[in-house]
Amino acid sequence: MSDGKVRFQLWAPSAPRELALEIEGMAPIALAPDEQGFACVDVACQPGARYRYRLGPDLAVPDPASRLQDGDVHDASVVVSPLGYAWRHPQWRGRPWEESVIYEVHAGLAGGFKGLQARLPELAELGVTMVELMPIADFPGRRNWGYDGVLPFAPDTAYGTPEALKELVDTAHGLGMGMMLDVVYNHFGPDGNYLPQFARPFFREDIRTPWGAAIDFRQPAVRRYFQENALYWLSEFRFDGLRLDAVHAIADHGWLPELAGWLREQLPGRYVHLVLENDANAARLLEQGYDAQWNDDAHHVVHHLLTGETRGYYGSYAQRPAEALARALAQGYVYQGEPSPHHGGEPRGEPSAHLPPTSFVFFLQNHDQVGNRAQGERLSMLVEQDKRLRAAVALQLLCPHIPLVFMGEEDGSREPFLYFTDHQDPALAQAVREGRRAEFKGFYAGTEQGPQVPDPNAESTYRDSFPWHDARQSRLWRPYYQQLLRLRHECLSARLAGCGSAGAQALGSHSVMARWYLADGAMLTVYANLGAAAISVAARHLDEAHGPLLFESEAGARQTLCEGMLLPGAIWTLQERL
Repeated sequence: MSDGKVRFQLWAPSAPRELALEIEGMAPIALAPDEQGFACVDVACQPGARYRYRLGPDLAVPDPASRLQDGDVHDASVVVSPLGYAWRHPQWRGRPWEESVIYEVHAGLAGGFKGLQARLPELAELGVTMVELMPIADFPGRRNWGYDGVLPFAPDTAYGTPEALKELVDTAHGLGMGMMLDVVYNHFGPDGNYLPQFARPFFREDIRTPWGAAIDFRQPAVRRYFQENALYWLSEFRFDGLRLDAVHAIADHGWLPELAGWLREQLPGRYVHLVLENDANAARLLEQGYDAQWNDDAHHVVHHLLTGETRGYYGSYAQRPAEALARALAQGYVYQGEPSPHHGGEPRGEPSAHLPPTSFVFFLQNHDQVGNRAQGERLSMLVEQDKRLRAAVALQLLCPHIPLVFMGEEDGSREPFLYFTDHQDPALAQAVREGRRAEFKGFYAGTEQGPQVPDPNAESTYRDSFPWHDARQSRLWRPYYQQLLRLRHECLSARLAGCGSAGAQALGSHSVMARWYLADGAMLTVYANLGAAAISVAARHLDEAHGPLLFESEAGARQTLCEGMLLPGAIWTLQERL
């Protein structure tokens, strides 16, 4: 505040009478919530002051809106000035969504905010235009994926200071790259969530999620809490967008369009990109303020085609997978209301063919799809023939869908990405350990022996997940990614706003042909064979094969295709408008 005071405000509708604010070096200040449940007081203090809320003789808790912790999630909160960083690129307004090439990265494995900042020039050189951080909200311990966060406003100090985070974003902007943050609004982690102690209405007991009681978005204070959190990251830290984790676990979907509209009203004149993870495939949300959704369907069918795996959700894509891939390329979702075997035969999804291709984020790997495997294997360890993986990469990076590259993928990393935690409570660490084992025991039901599951809480599990070890693999794969992304930027990115599908079809059990009209009327065509053997292609499917070659993942593949045989690989043609 301009008068040198700090406003402390807490929504505490079920707080005990002993509620008080304790600022280090000051006498406790008694608090009394008003009729709406808010306790508020203005106090003269400086940035750096440490404080807690006292709930009783034996319990003092951090601020649920803490911007910085003095230690871990159970420790004191710290007053932070939002004005402490001088931005070097304040004129940055972002880039159009159609130009996005997303790079998902875990800040800790990248060396914290400073370590990732040092990596930004090479990512810009690679062709990345949007760096997406896995969640950074304060979590228990020093190691975590980030989805166990309990203090959504506080960057975890394991990664660096708030100023270091701002410098990371600022540096990216100076290199022409945006920064996106993964945020978790569907649950809190299992350790350090004190909200039930003073704000029981924050949660509802009539709806359960995989993480416990659902957050009650019917409460105006709850809606405001998360709205202000989203705006905080986009305004104070100048992130260019947010990826909202697992919104299918948010019971009140009416809040999601409300959030998107409100954020865009607050940030006029900027490109603000909002992306969903949504197992429900709710296409309507992509017409209500959200730019895109992570397309699990496209990933699952490509993964099945490359690996043959049918366990778990992959089994829902094992019937006529080439047709499923063609549908994903042309229409976005594979499941648009059809019964899903993995969902107990219940209908899943909504029609999506009317949406532009850029409404879908296309990935071959991400933190979930690698890390939620027992051994954390990447595709580089699962696909025997490099030419098949090269074909899938070309399909992903040159189609009009928005591509996402998972850290290390561009170097052909063969290191696992494992699930890791650092819970200090031995009972919780053991529960997580046993939970992972039970999860994979069920996943591998019917086999003689499931795989060994690394201990999530062991520091070695975290160290083993570092993806940038093998320089030889990097020399094999990085130039390939760089070549494809250069083609994307030079030939496609500026033509994607207003592009649309011209249809797709299966050519065999593992092969497809798909076409798109670009914004200027040019026709982009791909022939992709993700199988291990060549197939014959009927002459009626070969009109576009004779068009101007944009790219072939294997030398001579286009010539062979013109002769009627599609080798394992991907061939792209680009017919300019006459």
